[in-house]
Amino acid sequence: MSTARSPQKMTAAEYLEWEREQTERHEFFGGEVFSQAGGTRRHSLIGTNTAGAIRNLLVEHECEAHGSDMRIHIKATDYYAYPDVSVVCPPLEGETNDVISNPALVVEVLSPSTEDYDRGTKFGHYRLIPSLIDYLVISQDKPRVEHHWRAKDGLWLLRDVEGLDGSLHLTSLACELPLVEVYAKVEFD
Repeated sequence: MSTARSPQKMTAAEYLEWEREQTERHEFFGGEVFSQAGGTRRHSLIGTNTAGAIRNLLVEHECEAHGSDMRIHIKATDYYAYPDVSVVCPPLEGETNDVISNPALVVEVLSPSTEDYDRGTKFGHYRLIPSLIDYLVISQDKPRVEHHWRAKDGLWLLRDVEGLDGSLHLTSLACELPLVEVYAKVEFD
């Protein structure tokens, strides 16, 4: 989350109306609007690869994969976010057709400016979504994914997966996501 803010506080309804007229994306929390920082080619490629790989896994599913243009509303904190990838399964919930509030899976690709926020505060918001089962935090610097998932008892568990030969078992979708697909065509320094 960038520190750039709108000049005045808004209600959620005012934010949604204002946001739909903007050329850049903004997240919303506590009456304040935060501009989304621009991404790198590598960030975009990893996000697109992940959305595409998950979309392919969902061919026989009713669930839908969405890219970074889909807004998520965390009702418990009234926070609106744009994750890099999200998956929603029926019945779809959201106050309008550009907002979903019941994702089963959320993905954030790390950036140096948002890394701590994505792992901490933002995940704190996401954990309050009752439907959320899987949260992936994907590194840009090396083939490494932090996979958080909600166990049946409600406890959140963490598994780090490293290397292009690794894969993630997505609990929410009952399928495997190979890291080689997440990092296809990505060159590391």
